[in-house]
Order: sequence, then structure tokens, then C-alpha cells
Amino acid sequence: MTSSSASSSQENQDQQPVRLDAWLWAVRVFKTRSLASSEVKAGHVRIKGEAAKPSQKVRPGDTITVRYPGWERVLIVRKTLAKRVGAPVAVTCYEDISAPKPAYLTSGALPRRARGSGRPTKTERRALDKLRGYQKD
Repeated sequence: MTSSSASSSQENQDQQPVRLDAWLWAVRVFKTRSLASSEVKAGHVRIKGEAAKPSQKVRPGDTITVRYPGWERVLIVRKTLAKRVGAPVAVTCYEDISAPKPAYLTSGALPRRARGSGRPTKTERRALDKLRGYQKD
């Protein structure tokens, strides 16, 4: 078997449909396959806008939506994988077309009010809402 035929057979093998939970784990969307499976079962993952099952097959061109608290991640499958790969390779297997993560999710821990300082005033509450990204001002 020559190296060119080996690479073409590998390429054809990569384009075979794979399980949704295995693909999400392989491209590092979730840390473990069981976590990917449980998130799909919970309804946090959709394929082409439809509810999905962990065993559902994923093909190149499919649109996968993963819901996180506060935002959604939209991925278009470019390449299917059955085995977990490194992060630089995993990024080439999908196209991320989701909106950027909201500022209130990317900023670190929010400051806490001192215990016993009472209820915030209206001005303080508006400042807190603006800091958390709830207000569009």
C-alpha cells in the first residue's frame, strides 16, 4: 500500500458519519464523552435546529448548536472524527459561527457586596447591572 492510497483511505474514513457525542468529545467541545452524552440527552445540543440523541450521526455540513448558560455556540462540521485529537487539529474540524461570548461571561469573578452593608440603593443596583452586562447602556 502506497502512502498516497493510505492517506486517501484515511481521508475517506474521516468523512464517515460518527456519533454526535463522540464527535463533540473528539473536537474538544466537552471534556469527556459521558459529559457530551449527558448534555445531548438534556437537550442542550441540537443538529440543524432539531433535538438530537447521543447516537445520532454527524456528517460534514451539519450545523450543531450547543447551549451554554447565557449564550449559544454554533458549529458547522467540516470534518468528522472518531478519536480525540489535539486542540490545533480539532479546531480545523469545525467552523465556529457563533456570536462572541457576552462580556459578563468572559470577565472574571464579580465583586461581592460586603456582608451586612444592607440593600443596594437604586444607583448602586443600576451600576451593578451595568457591570454584569444586563443593561445595554
